[in-house]
Amino acid sequence: MSVIHVHDKQFHPFLSPGQIQDRVASIAAALNKDYESKKPLFIAILNGSFMFAADLFKRLTIETEICFIKLASYKGSRSTGHVITAIGLDNDIIGRDVVIIEDIVDTGKTLHEFLPQLYHQQPSSVRIATLLHKSEATVFPVKVDYLGFDIPDKFVIGYGLDYDGLGRNIPGIYKLAE
Repeated sequence: MSVIHVHDKQFHPFLSPGQIQDRVASIAAALNKDYESKKPLFIAILNGSFMFAADLFKRLTIETEICFIKLASYKGSRSTGHVITAIGLDNDIIGRDVVIIEDIVDTGKTLHEFLPQLYHQQPSSVRIATLLHKSEATVFPVKVDYLGFDIPDKFVIGYGLDYDGLGRNIPGIYKLAE
């Protein structure tokens, strides 16, 4: 992994594809154990979680379903402070075990605004799986049940995460050069 340029910014290697895949495998193993006799519904939050969701889902051996919703709060490299629902949840979740798949939990605002809407639909349980968590940046406390990496409050791209639309296809994760 070497330094890359995306738009007007320079990014340094942070997490290799191998490190990411090792963590995805251990999260999948935990989910397989925890939901062994259940049929959870996974809700992947687009756009950023698509790579994590795909790799995670390939490793699940339990009976399960997946759906996708689109929530957004970023423009460029900063949070806008507003959560926009672009594609909504159309699955019936009453009495279902739900696992939310996130790419990154940053301030926690996206999930803070989405979770009450989800609980209103009366799921049996809700858990959160995220590849990345910036715990030092969290303003809205969110309980992460399955965690890939706790990272510093730095802007990152790759493995589904973007900078103004670019960088999602990079297999590793890179942090913004300081």
